[in-house]
Amino acid sequence: MSVHKLTFDVKSEDEMLQFGNALAKVCEPGCVVFLEGDLGVGKTTLVRGVLRALGHRGAVKSPTYTLVEQYDFDEKRIYHFDLYRLGSPEELEYMGGRDYFQANTISFIEWPMNAEGYLPEADLICMIKYQGMDERLVQVNASTTLGEQMLLAIKKHNGL
Repeated sequence: MSVHKLTFDVKSEDEMLQFGNALAKVCEPGCVVFLEGDLGVGKTTLVRGVLRALGHRGAVKSPTYTLVEQYDFDEKRIYHFDLYRLGSPEELEYMGGRDYFQANTISFIEWPMNAEGYLPEADLICMIKYQGMDERLVQVNASTTLGEQMLLAIKKHNGL
């Protein structure tokens, strides 16, 4: 049984953090997750949920100005990219973009369309949309076999 898409209604910041927690349980080293949605929709909150689930206790800020933040854990490294301010896709190449995507890393990439052609294929694409003041609709699409396995695991762990 394969799963290509899951949709979640997220009604608060806490629920977005919980979704990040669920995602952290299924992210395999080497995976790439694209995060798409308007400014302020909750992309960084989702990543904060992932990082907290993995044991990170410090601040998690959007890497809007630094472009990438690195978080080290025992057996893996998480990269959180925010490519909103990228002037051109080639800038990712100039900053050594290919070096970030290794077998022991997990990458969350906000605004991936700003580096089109310079990023690896996403395993998952999380599209977050406003549904009202505090509510969000999160649609997660699998683009690879690994992504399908991750979605199946999310579905199984959450009783969907």
